[in-house]
Amino acid sequence: MTTLVLEKEPIMVDVSIMDEKLTVYLDDGRSIVIPLEWYPRLIHASAHERNNWQLLGDGYAIEWLELDEHIGIEGLLAGRRSGESKKSFERWLASRHSKTLPEA
Repeated sequence: MTTLVLEKEPIMVDVSIMDEKLTVYLDDGRSIVIPLEWYPRLIHASAHERNNWQLLGDGYAIEWLELDEHIGIEGLLAGRRSGESKKSFERWLASRHSKTLPEA
């Protein structure tokens, strides 16, 4: 079995979310298109929250601070979906709903 050795570490330079797709643009001209369903927190986010992202470091990861979501370039290139457990996601989703309910 061989191991892939990258000639250059890929760097993310931009991100867009449209039509249930996350598109990540790399500094070498490539783009990666990922279904949002791979990242349930993004699916359940508002358009404002989805667009409130930042690149970390040199562009090795994307962070959505409001959503507590972080996606690294290595995982995207490897085709990894969110590793969050169903229980963790359900807790997160419940906490979002409790914040939007009017107080009695």
